[in-house]
Amino acid sequence: MQITYSGGFAETVAEVADLERAGLDIAFIAEAYSYDAVSQLGFLAAKTSRIELASGIFQIYTRTPSLMAMTAAGLDFVSDGRFVLGLGASGPQVIEGFHGVPYTAPLGRTREIVDICRQVWRREKVQYDGKYYQIPLPADKGTGLGKPLKLINHPVRDRIPIVIAALGPKNVALTAEIAEGWQPIFFDPERANDVWGESLAQGKAKRDPSLGELQIYAGPALAIGDDVDHLLEWVKPSLALYIGGMGAKGKNFYNDLACRYGYEKEAASIQELYLSGKKAEAVAAVPDELVRAISLIGPAGYVKERVAAFAEAGVTTLTVSPLAGDSAGRVALIDQFRKLVD
Repeated sequence: MQITYSGGFAETVAEVADLERAGLDIAFIAEAYSYDAVSQLGFLAAKTSRIELASGIFQIYTRTPSLMAMTAAGLDFVSDGRFVLGLGASGPQVIEGFHGVPYTAPLGRTREIVDICRQVWRREKVQYDGKYYQIPLPADKGTGLGKPLKLINHPVRDRIPIVIAALGPKNVALTAEIAEGWQPIFFDPERANDVWGESLAQGKAKRDPSLGELQIYAGPALAIGDDVDHLLEWVKPSLALYIGGMGAKGKNFYNDLACRYGYEKEAASIQELYLSGKKAEAVAAVPDELVRAISLIGPAGYVKERVAAFAEAGVTTLTVSPLAGDSAGRVALIDQFRKLVD
């Protein structure tokens, strides 16, 4: 599941330990513009023993490729080989608005960062002459004193799994080509092939067989029961935020996705309402059909059918968001879900 990044982290970690005992396999730690994810991942590594721990995500712009690799190797070390490097481009609102660096060339940068990370983990002397990263820095761009270096430590693994969060056609194709895993947002198993099928096929055609099959991490909300339909409303604020507020008109990747799913009219309305300050109205404009399609909310039999639909669409891991009011409820729901799918 995705671990919250807004407050109460000590309590959340205690809950994760309970979730681990209930059968949780992997926890994703977001970063956004909150506390950094590295410190929280390290804290979780000390408090857990079995689950995988993933960055969800480290954005690609503010850490150098070598630092990204060093950080991943360090987290893999303190977790005894349980770390998964989640990468993504984030968006211009965060990158330029919070970090003050240009949001440029996400595709090219991602490819070069992945190449350099794997070079570092193999303990090769890092030498890279890319379009966006040159290591060592050329003499005409610095002091001329840089020399090729390799990581001092011996990483636990020379191939740490990389999962890339991607939505656009070119980003998804790149992910299918170079990464161990893909993390889409708002995954609709019935519409996913229409939206991403061609891009996935293009990327897989160039994929190195040593990477294995592409792992797909989808993130549905979860509630199991005969009287849980009202919890569809719990999902709508997040959808309204992303579709309506994560970017300006013409530069909102999540709005584009809703349009590609066939909700052009609804996406336009949500964005118009959200950007004009009418957030409650934007939430109300989110279609039930969309929420239901991307979620696991309903009776046990229905949820089991939906899990099969996600699997049929290629999903290998469900990064669920359990809809419960407290820690005990979330742990009980994860336990119930584990027994249902097992």
